[in-house]
Amino acid sequence: MADTKKSIPSVQCFGRKKTATAVAYCKTGRGLLKINGTPAHLVEPEILRVKILEPLLVLGQDKFDSVDIRVRVNGGGHVSQIYAIRQAISKAIVAYYQKYVDENSKNTLK
Repeated sequence: MADTKKSIPSVQCFGRKKTATAVAYCKTGRGLLKINGTPAHLVEPEILRVKILEPLLVLGQDKFDSVDIRVRVNGGGHVSQIYAIRQAISKAIVAYYQKYVDENSKNTLK
């Protein structure tokens, strides 16, 4: 029997701040951003939500419309987790563009 399972284009990157560690799983999709299973727009307080969304705001929504990003985070305090999430999202989107889009777009993202 031949294995007909297709692999989904995806990358996994991590971000760290103090003792907080976030792992971002970035795959082809339709623009979802979930933090520990909940949508990013539900993160409280709002000022920390803006910190999570900074990579989206800096690069533009068009870069994120074709990918889904799911982030798992543990350890550390609230603020350290937010900064770890932000770093993981940024690294994941750059790695995804490098691996599956092209090197030139990766350099412009960086």
